[in-house]
Amino acid sequence: MIIIIYSETNAGSIASNLGLPEYSYYFVLKEFRPVLEQLGIVVAVSDPAREVDEIYRNALAHGESCVFLSFSPPHKTVVDLACPTIPVFAWEFSTLPNETWFGEPRHDWRYVFDKVGAAITHSAFTADTVRQAMTPEFPVASIPAPVWDRFAAIRKRLSIANHPDGVDLHVAGTVIDSRTVDLSPYSVPRRRDPKPNLVRPPVLARREPVKVHIDGVVYTSVFNPYDGRKNWYDMVSAFCWAFRDAEDATLVLKLTHHDVRIGIDNLLENVYKLTPFKCRILLIHGYLSDADYESLVSATTYVLNTSHGEGQCLPLMEFMSCGKPAIAPRNTAMADYIDNENAFVLDSSTEPSHWPHDPRQAYRTLRYRIDWGTLLAAYQDSYRVAKQDPDRYWQMAEHAVRRLQRHCSHAVTRERLLAFFANHPRMNGNGVAKMVEKAGA
Repeated sequence: MIIIIYSETNAGSIASNLGLPEYSYYFVLKEFRPVLEQLGIVVAVSDPAREVDEIYRNALAHGESCVFLSFSPPHKTVVDLACPTIPVFAWEFSTLPNETWFGEPRHDWRYVFDKVGAAITHSAFTADTVRQAMTPEFPVASIPAPVWDRFAAIRKRLSIANHPDGVDLHVAGTVIDSRTVDLSPYSVPRRRDPKPNLVRPPVLARREPVKVHIDGVVYTSVFNPYDGRKNWYDMVSAFCWAFRDAEDATLVLKLTHHDVRIGIDNLLENVYKLTPFKCRILLIHGYLSDADYESLVSATTYVLNTSHGEGQCLPLMEFMSCGKPAIAPRNTAMADYIDNENAFVLDSSTEPSHWPHDPRQAYRTLRYRIDWGTLLAAYQDSYRVAKQDPDRYWQMAEHAVRRLQRHCSHAVTRERLLAFFANHPRMNGNGVAKMVEKAGA
């Protein structure tokens, strides 16, 4: 079987595309690829409209089945190909886009699904949303990115226990520490003043990495500071209120965007409003080697998510696969793996919103609003558990590993892909039959 894969962002463009719309599809594709390579011959393309059907025709000529997996949102998926096409996409809103703008029919995702006839998404929430927009019988599968195996392997190499002496990270980028940075330029009287450029030049950052020491009870969140869906203001404000007098509470914000200057300014303006506090906030922007990223995971006590919704949330899944309990809501994709045994669950309720790629920003859907009071309580309760109840912490950690194994391991992804391909109406050729037979042997 020939499996064609595509993502608009690729290895050559990820550095410049980091943080831009749909950049995360590249990381999802990378996680899927090892499993796909167990099922068939994987061929990556850069121009689907030109390349896919030629590969498809050659496959048919050799008696092989062929499928095109487009790791893209539906409105950027090429339709009208001869090759069976399946968009693989993430979504976290209550409705699918069902209107058009700029004369592009693909903005109505129902049009795309009618054309391609099937889809893969990453959560039961989104699969149900697709069926509500189409029909209850529409072929859509919920298959999360299979991150568990890689991070479970990291867990075996690292201690799950908190490090009493902390860890050192070497960051080829920028580190801003609330305990050492001068926040006065971000005060109200100086709001109109030019802000200091705290972002280190890339050449200098690569040549002279910054060493930063992290210790204490560590809360870590990985997010794009320009993505309003991540709701970082609630995250930071509740942290500062919960730990105004706790010197050993640290919030690590790992920022994912190729240019964070404005994002950092906005973050620091809000941090200044919350002063004074004794807790510590660390902004980290830049490259972490595999060893340093593993050290960050290992030093983390809790992984943190306060978003308005998630299509799947790779960082949350990664840290939990490595045995880190979470503070997170149990909605959208997170409802598939967050529970009271592996997380301090945040209450949330729906509020009107718009589809993120709709230039009209017309209210057509719902997102989730975090209950700030439960976030404050989750910080306080989690800190107490980390400091005073190690047995419960270990139980939560172990449950996180087991729950994520059932959710996003290679074995689970492989099984779901096989079932989906076997039942696809246009993929009943010899290649699929052989693949399913081989997998069952």
